[in-house]
Amino acid sequence: MTSFGGEQHGTHADPKHFAALLGGNFALALGPWFVRLADSGPVSAGFWRMALPLPLLALLAWRNHQPLSGFGRRAWWPVAFAGVLFALDLSSWHVGIELTRLGNASLFGNAGSLILMGWALIVARRLPRPAEAIAIVLAVGGAVILLGRSMQIDSSTLHGDLFCILAGVFYVGYILPIQHARLRFGNWALLFYASLAGAPVALIAALFLGEPVWPHVWWPVIALAIGSQVIGQGLLVYALRHFSALIVGVVLLTQPAVSIIAGWLAFGETMGWLDALGMVLVAGSLVLARLSESPKAQSR
Repeated sequence: MTSFGGEQHGTHADPKHFAALLGGNFALALGPWFVRLADSGPVSAGFWRMALPLPLLALLAWRNHQPLSGFGRRAWWPVAFAGVLFALDLSSWHVGIELTRLGNASLFGNAGSLILMGWALIVARRLPRPAEAIAIVLAVGGAVILLGRSMQIDSSTLHGDLFCILAGVFYVGYILPIQHARLRFGNWALLFYASLAGAPVALIAALFLGEPVWPHVWWPVIALAIGSQVIGQGLLVYALRHFSALIVGVVLLTQPAVSIIAGWLAFGETMGWLDALGMVLVAGSLVLARLSESPKAQSR
């Protein structure tokens, strides 16, 4: 799942920026695979994803001259609230990853862009523009196909899809307070405090669910923490400011593609033509959702 967009786009983009954009999406796409491989519970894996990188995130904030103190109590509450929703987002998504196909998990986990678009329409009290209306129709049609296929395969797969969609809802709740907080916090400092606030919530949820927390094999949770939380987010923070919403939306589609290949190679997951059609429809809606963003939203 992506987050923390860059600054003004379209400035001095070169091959290394595009490689960073691709690399960040590739690293994030491998996250569901590491969740499956972890011998802790899925929510516990979310806890380790947030907790393990904290020292490195603090170091990155310091190296980038982003202060970690001196903001005042009123500045902390939105970040703490966002961190709690970040934990709920990852927890729901990781549970869904365990229950559905990796391609579905990657697509539905990134559905926050569509939900944010719908929220913006409600706040603006206006009807959707043509691109937005088409995105909504494609998203609904693709989701119906994928959810119907999951119901045919196994009811647990359908539950997994719904958990991933729920994660998208939590993601929206996470992004809204973060947007205001980014006016005062740097990207790395903000990710540090969101992770710091969210990690205890994920740990409490994992213990409540009776999951094993302490892994016997550490490399999957370490790879998840470093790959998704540091490398994936870090490369996107570095690259997003240089590209338009169209390029970002198209490259975003590499995430489900990588997840589908990983699911096929590692877990023998297969995809029929109806699954492919549903994924194409949802993927197209994600691109249109990116295109529908206003210039002000794209510059965040």
